[in-house]
Amino acid sequence: MKVTCNRAALAEALGVVTGVVASRTPKPVLQCVRVSVTEDSVLLLGTDLEVGIRHVVGQVTVSEPGEVLVPADKLAAVVRESSDELLELASVEHGCEVKGGDSRFDIYGQDPRDFPPVAEMEGDPDLVMQADTLEELTSKTLFAAARESTRYAINGVLWEKRGKRLSLVATDGRRLAKAVGSAAEASDGDSDVIVPTKAMSLITRLVDEADEKVAVKLLPNQILLSTSRATISSVLVEGRFPKYEDVIPEDNDKKVSVASEALLSAVRRAALLTTEESKGVRFSLSPGQVVLSSRAPDQGEAVITLQVEYSGKELDIGFNPSYLIDALRAIGGEAVSFELSEPNKPGVLKAGKNLLYVVMPVSLA
Repeated sequence: MKVTCNRAALAEALGVVTGVVASRTPKPVLQCVRVSVTEDSVLLLGTDLEVGIRHVVGQVTVSEPGEVLVPADKLAAVVRESSDELLELASVEHGCEVKGGDSRFDIYGQDPRDFPPVAEMEGDPDLVMQADTLEELTSKTLFAAARESTRYAINGVLWEKRGKRLSLVATDGRRLAKAVGSAAEASDGDSDVIVPTKAMSLITRLVDEADEKVAVKLLPNQILLSTSRATISSVLVEGRFPKYEDVIPEDNDKKVSVASEALLSAVRRAALLTTEESKGVRFSLSPGQVVLSSRAPDQGEAVITLQVEYSGKELDIGFNPSYLIDALRAIGGEAVSFELSEPNKPGVLKAGKNLLYVVMPVSLA
């Protein structure tokens, strides 16, 4: 194997692939990246046996096909720290040689035949999404998924396919995010799958251009997502996702209309004087305004008055500011409707018809 690569393009591809490669594993082969060179292309492969990636490297000149298997972190570090515009990669008896204008690195590797297979897209996809649509749905929901829950099914994002309509739902038991979008193309039939957060986090790293398309194939135990330069494959999360519709209140009669930036600023300022012990922010609603207040023992108090559109009854309710901040950041510049009912019932943030967040209240005692 011998190939000359544009260093920046190779570094970018390795940056994505190393996000999949296992950092800690009893199998050293899973800490490696497989560099597969054909007559006219270079393909990087990485996997941790649950999530896999196949990534094409652009701007290459192939002198000799072949392949090597080397530690992903070492190859990525060498490429990242190089100052050369071009790098030459060549297979040697013990691994891979990387040569720049004034440098040479010999990276010891393993037999490429020991590397497990990484799935590729085959057959027609079930969905074809505009890349910016899928990226937006992901960014507006992924943060709400559980990370270390014993309820394994919520350690991922629910994908609900209903024809061309795709809903993404995530929850950690204390908050819930749901975003809805439309596919450019879709197969017949409905599907419900739970995609691991690790695979979801890779989606935004694969999108170069907003008008790019992502092909999605949903299998009984696997999802594949393919762009023009990469394919992600992932096993699905087993288990049954909670019946999230049951926790979305339908009878919230107190509705506050406010600019999301203004509410975000107010919540962030009120959160400055909270602690782990007293991390709730009090929302005191009255006609025309919401007063946010917080108190931290031995530190002080904060009171922020926010003018809003509200004409309902007075209400005092508390929320963990972190959950509201995450939701409002995801909403961005849209106006929001904050719907409430009682101090012990969830609040709902809505932005348009296709985006909502449910946040459980906290005790103000």
